[in-house]
Amino acid sequence: MTADVCVVVPTIRKPRCVRDYVENARGHGFDTDRLFFVLVTEDFCDAEAMEAILTEEGVSGQAFDETAREDWFDEHGLSRYADLVPAASHAQTSFGLLYLWANGFDYGVFLDDDTRPHDDVDFFGQHLRNLGYEGPVETVASDTHWVNVLHQTADEHGLYPRGFPYGAMGEAIESDAVHVDRVVASQGLWTDVPDLDAVRILQDGDLRGQAETRLTAEDYGDPFVAAPGNYLTVCSMNLAFRREVVPAFYQLPMDDNPWGVGRFDDIWSGVFLKRAADVLGDQIVSGAPLCVHEKAPRSTFDDLAAEAPALELNEHLWRVVDDVAGDGASYAHVYSAMADRLADGDWSAYRNGEFLNYVGEHMRRWLDCLAAIEGAAVEPVVADD
Repeated sequence: MTADVCVVVPTIRKPRCVRDYVENARGHGFDTDRLFFVLVTEDFCDAEAMEAILTEEGVSGQAFDETAREDWFDEHGLSRYADLVPAASHAQTSFGLLYLWANGFDYGVFLDDDTRPHDDVDFFGQHLRNLGYEGPVETVASDTHWVNVLHQTADEHGLYPRGFPYGAMGEAIESDAVHVDRVVASQGLWTDVPDLDAVRILQDGDLRGQAETRLTAEDYGDPFVAAPGNYLTVCSMNLAFRREVVPAFYQLPMDDNPWGVGRFDDIWSGVFLKRAADVLGDQIVSGAPLCVHEKAPRSTFDDLAAEAPALELNEHLWRVVDDVAGDGASYAHVYSAMADRLADGDWSAYRNGEFLNYVGEHMRRWLDCLAAIEGAAVEPVVADD
């Protein structure tokens, strides 16, 4: 059968997580022929060993190191866009989006290689059920227009996730039940190590890039959506989405840029996606399926150095795009309007404000690249029998 789910895993390790997710799928009766794994890695890694895991597990996929990515761009006549995928950055997940777009997959799933599914959770099945869900769900709003995805037990643990603006903290929330009929993204959350930024990790007393406070399944309630006009942090370690959002979901050019900005690729792409979803009347569901986040120790101060150049920008970015709608015809149209706002704006009032112009220009070129792919005849990927 034709694979319809592109699973993108950025990794510089041997991605044993693939075995865990494939085992989970089979254990819950999910057809693994639907899955195609794109392992995004580096030239110094053993791509052949990574592909051997896919072969041993009987699933389709390919490992793309830097050389293989360059070849892919060349083969598709897209070399002029190769720099959209930054070097040595988690934001290389953007390559997976391009691969998805070129090969006609209906759905994408982002996984980090330091995660694994809970045995009792139908991981891929739950994500796809979320994307197909129509019915009542809790909607959450706050007086600061930001919803903490960890809000359900925040009074106990006091955590805010990576990317949550400091100026939006201390929010008062209210919830209601609404009917959703168009879910375009499903954000699964995480147990064990929470996804925190460096400042919050330091406040939690950890110098190893993790957190002293840990989360369990009991810290979460039912899935929810952030109300229209409200934003939320979108983390790409456990995330499924529909093909149609790819034009508005570029994982932004982090790390490999003149300002040394890093670690906001999925956060800012989530801001843009939420704005576009609001304009189009669609929803992003957060909560299930949970995954276990077994984050490896690393220097908290290295993360701080990557985040610091854009901390001020992160406080203001959402306000910059909050009234952007374009003509509201599609995700590409809304995204194009946001790209123009950033690329053409004067952001000199903010530290490293020029980075927003840089991001806007890359967003424009992202849409150009997708259009170039769409104009080429590409055969869909067929899963191995």
